[in-house]
Amino acid sequence: MRRPLVPSGSNLLGIVKHVASVEAGYFGEIFGRPSPDPMPWFDEGAEPNANMWATAHESREWVIHLYERVWAHSDATIDALGLDAPGLVPWWSEERRNVTLHTMLVHMVTETNRHCGHADILRELIDGSVWHRPQYSNMGEGDAAAYAAHVDRLEAVAKTFSRALP
Repeated sequence: MRRPLVPSGSNLLGIVKHVASVEAGYFGEIFGRPSPDPMPWFDEGAEPNANMWATAHESREWVIHLYERVWAHSDATIDALGLDAPGLVPWWSEERRNVTLHTMLVHMVTETNRHCGHADILRELIDGSVWHRPQYSNMGEGDAAAYAAHVDRLEAVAKTFSRALP
């Protein structure tokens, strides 16, 4: 959950913490409904990218419960406001910072979707599984050996192509 698996340092637990942090801001502060959970990683002087990884003092359970609390707070904001409710995102450019709840719902769907893709890639690096769910494979026919052979073939094509370049 904590292992950085790519050059950016992304890891599964960090993605959950990041999405919780972003959602807390977009469905909290910008609509005048600040999250009840403190997020010191956004404070002045905090370590850069501190919202992208879990510290030694932030357990897996703590990060997951943070996301659950943020989720509940976001749901309360969404239930309390209409889609045209105005909000202000002070860290966005002047021409974009005035938003509506509808705008932020669309923004968070795309934000969460993007990070779910990151998490799926990291999960694949950890467990080697390519199936969303084995009983409902969205990857077509084939077992682990077939996918290993497929990857080997793609690697060979990539190497052949790179050698062919001037």
